[in-house]
Amino acid sequence: MQFPESWLREFCNPPLDSAALAETLTMGGFEVEERRPVAPPFTRIVVGEIKEAVQHPNADRLRVCQVDVGQGALLNIVCGAPNARVGIKVPCALVGAELPPGEDGKPFLIKLGKLRGVESEGMLCSARELGLSEDHGGLLELDADAPLGADVRDVLKLDDALLTLKLTPNLAHGLSVYGVARELAALTGAPLKTPAIVPVATSFSDVLPVKVEAPDLCGRFSGRIVRGVNTKVATPAWMVERLARCGQRSVTPLVDISNYVMFEYGQPSHIFDLDKIHGGLTVRWGKAGEQLKLLNGTTITVDEKVGVIADDREVESLAGIMGGDATSVSDDTRNIYVEAAFWWPEAVQGRSRRFNFSTDAGHRYERGVDPSRTVQIIERITQLIVEICGGEAGKMDDQTLRLPEAAPVTLRVARAARVIGMPLTQAQCADALNRLGFALVEGEGTLTVTPPPHRFDLLIEEDLIEEVARLIGFNNLPTTAPLAPITARVRPEAQRSRFAVRRSIAALGYQETINFSFVEAHWEQDLAGNANPVKLLNPIASQMSVMRSSLLGSLLQVLKFNLDRKAPRVRVFELGRVFLRDDSVVTTDSTVRGVNQPMRVAGLAWGDAEASRWDGKPQRADFYDVKGDVEALLAPRVPTFEAAEHPALHPGRSARVLLDGQAIGFIGELHPRWRQKWDFTQAPVLFELDLDAVTARPVPVAQPVPKLQAVERDIAVVVAEAVSHDALMQAIRAGASASGLLRDATLFDIYRPQPLREGAVATPGALAPGEKSMAVRLTFQSDVATLTDEQVEPAVRAIVEQLGATLGGRLRG
Repeated sequence: MQFPESWLREFCNPPLDSAALAETLTMGGFEVEERRPVAPPFTRIVVGEIKEAVQHPNADRLRVCQVDVGQGALLNIVCGAPNARVGIKVPCALVGAELPPGEDGKPFLIKLGKLRGVESEGMLCSARELGLSEDHGGLLELDADAPLGADVRDVLKLDDALLTLKLTPNLAHGLSVYGVARELAALTGAPLKTPAIVPVATSFSDVLPVKVEAPDLCGRFSGRIVRGVNTKVATPAWMVERLARCGQRSVTPLVDISNYVMFEYGQPSHIFDLDKIHGGLTVRWGKAGEQLKLLNGTTITVDEKVGVIADDREVESLAGIMGGDATSVSDDTRNIYVEAAFWWPEAVQGRSRRFNFSTDAGHRYERGVDPSRTVQIIERITQLIVEICGGEAGKMDDQTLRLPEAAPVTLRVARAARVIGMPLTQAQCADALNRLGFALVEGEGTLTVTPPPHRFDLLIEEDLIEEVARLIGFNNLPTTAPLAPITARVRPEAQRSRFAVRRSIAALGYQETINFSFVEAHWEQDLAGNANPVKLLNPIASQMSVMRSSLLGSLLQVLKFNLDRKAPRVRVFELGRVFLRDDSVVTTDSTVRGVNQPMRVAGLAWGDAEASRWDGKPQRADFYDVKGDVEALLAPRVPTFEAAEHPALHPGRSARVLLDGQAIGFIGELHPRWRQKWDFTQAPVLFELDLDAVTARPVPVAQPVPKLQAVERDIAVVVAEAVSHDALMQAIRAGASASGLLRDATLFDIYRPQPLREGAVATPGALAPGEKSMAVRLTFQSDVATLTDEQVEPAVRAIVEQLGATLGGRLRG
């Protein structure tokens, strides 16, 4: 909210300079976001009157003016403004005057000179040349009663400051100059001047029939008829100036008066053209399909959740937000209806956003407007209308249906002291609340306040505590160091940090990406097989309607973004939270009932396995490249991989990742269906792991270097073609578990026989079709003595027997 400081001081004028006043408001909770002068500095610019204006003898667009500046002799000034004419008073810069700096940043000095051969003894100024506005269409015309020779800064009151307040939503009572002055009086103790609003004499008793059908929309409706107004008069310069300094341009006298009173007292109002109203008015909720053309020129369609004011034929106004074009006032308006109402905040909230615009009236009503002053506001508006536009006022019509009931709020002094963090007495708290004008009842250690009608924000004890803190002044609160013991959180040695995980993946050539947690709904169905994702009640965009349960969709979107920009090679990863439905989760400080929110790490590789090289042909990244990255990420823990299916991955090129037999994630190529849908030229390889499993790491345990020599044995086992390496190793470990001597087993060869030619006879002992030979090197070692053949051979036989029993294997002859 913006307003001139001089207007504020008309209601409350504490003995403070401008800077101190702004600081007082800020420390009282009304943050002054900006304080700037009304006009830039300039000197020797006075009020002058053009006495004569004749055509320049050598220029078609210039006039030679004789200007009276109150010095006796007239000044000869050459001027090119189109509105330079006899009889008007304008700002005149005398010789030696300094105008505000131009684009070069230097002040413009007025000197005695000649224009096209005619001497000019000064300069007549526009508003732009004085830095008052961007209007440079002509000279700035001053009031006819402006004294000749007077300093323009004094005449236009330019030694003023504009204050811009940044108000929080609970400070609706500060959305007017009088409201801010009321707070300033409470903060400083300076007297608050409340001008008496004298009722306007009524000339007739006619009232417009008004029926309020929705008490839950409108709690009070006041209005009156004013006849015989002249809407063609000009708005007084003082009102235009004040509105301009509030950031509001002048429109017409009636609109200007309504806006002026809204800035003055915070109560919006609306003025109808009485002759355009068909019958009476009805205040009600809208009906589906009804349309209304607003004052801003847009046509909207309302429904049952939007409040309207309608006449007997059509909707005429959007309740509490904006009037309609059909009953707007114009130069031909002669009879008007002035309305001020109390609209319930919850009946106005969010309605402007539905139609993609906002208004000053809606901004105030959705936060709460004092319902007790509607009649006074209409009296003030009527007073200004009669003074400026003339006319006769009718009888006041005031309907009160249902007003907010102020529930008493109790403040415990001891709790206020504890929350604010400083010693407080009951007298201090009572003084602060009394200065705000609150009606209170004192108890033993308590103060009970009945909120006044303009304070919609006073609902709980903490609201009163805030009021006490504001009145004391936030700058006066003591600085108290925390007394609670502070204990550093030491990460267990068996866990590495998320930052370390990020560094490990980055060292593998991946780049981190950060994405939104809300994603497209079809991603969840396609890539995670999640038919019931966590849905957002108010998504920021239609394509971000659900919470993700997998990071894969986000990484694919990043890949698509990069490929659209011709990226030749992409390696990205993300550490992020996913959201899974889980009825076992209860609400705590860090959880929400029914939603599990684990952290995961996911990565994606697309393109060549390595960057371009001169010494070889590049190879595309495949399953085994990314599998190696996952093993490096989890090292020194050794994961195992087993074939598995995942909705996002290729059914024959994907695997489940296990650590110590527990599944921690998936790895694999993107499914061909989704590759085609995303229009990828080749399939990316992805992995997604539980972050807790990745951050866990074994604590190193010191072990002595083996002093005894190991014994190696090579065996070649004939097994079926379907036997995997993992199955072979599990069988070997199972067979060696009894002896405890096996230290390592390494596959070093696989042999598959060539198909027999037609008519050839197989060699005795040769491999049959569908068989293969797997050669394994076994390493045995003991910590107590060098092993002998008598100790090793039984261990080898046990392994071979286990291979035969579990895999049907035999030693190759």
